Amino acid sequence: MTPLPQRVLRALEQFNAAHPWDHNAHYHRWIMRRLPKRFDRALDIGSGSGDLARLLATRANEVRGIDSDPTIVSRAQRLTPAATPVNFTVADALTGIPAGSYDVITCVATIHHLPFTEALTVFRRHLAPGGTLVVVGLSRAQTAGDHLLGIIASPLNAATGWLKNKGRRAPRPASMTALTRPADMSFPDIVSQAQDVLPGARLRRRLFWRYTFVWHHH
Repeated sequence: MTPLPQRVLRALEQFNAAHPWDHNAHYHRWIMRRLPKRFDRALDIGSGSGDLARLLATRANEVRGIDSDPTIVSRAQRLTPAATPVNFTVADALTGIPAGSYDVITCVATIHHLPFTEALTVFRRHLAPGGTLVVVGLSRAQTAGDHLLGIIASPLNAATGWLKNKGRRAPRPASMTALTRPADMSFPDIVSQAQDVLPGARLRRRLFWRYTFVWHHH
């Protein structure tokens, strides 16, 4: 007989697959609240299907979105109206950032694909004085607090998927077709390394298997 916890886990996985919702998009409004009302140039690293880049374009004069996956970049281009001031490029986040500095840099569910401290160093170099960097990331569960948040998030995740899809089965959103990989850094290690590169960065654990931090380039 299958142990109850495994049966429950399998049932949750099946339920979530039938009622998918984008955990990263859940934080887009939170990101926008951390940004100025207007700014000149923005960069979205790991832009995926372009949802956040298009949101940034409602406040920016110019937005660049970069992603290493040509398929998802093509999808972002198709989903973006021609008049929107957004340009999507297939590029490496460490070596392919378009030249110049940016008033806003966002990076959502991408930095765990990269060498962490090297990526933060590159982002800092491209952030204009007075600019804002916002990261939403994934960490490997290690501490009791991590596991407790995961336990709390599991039923909330299923309930949110049910409500967002109005109780109906649904296909995955375009934003959920991007390439994924598990996180390999623990949250304490992320905090330590982030604060070494970006003194004053404020990091917080979040629901739905995410952490966030904001850093201002003074």
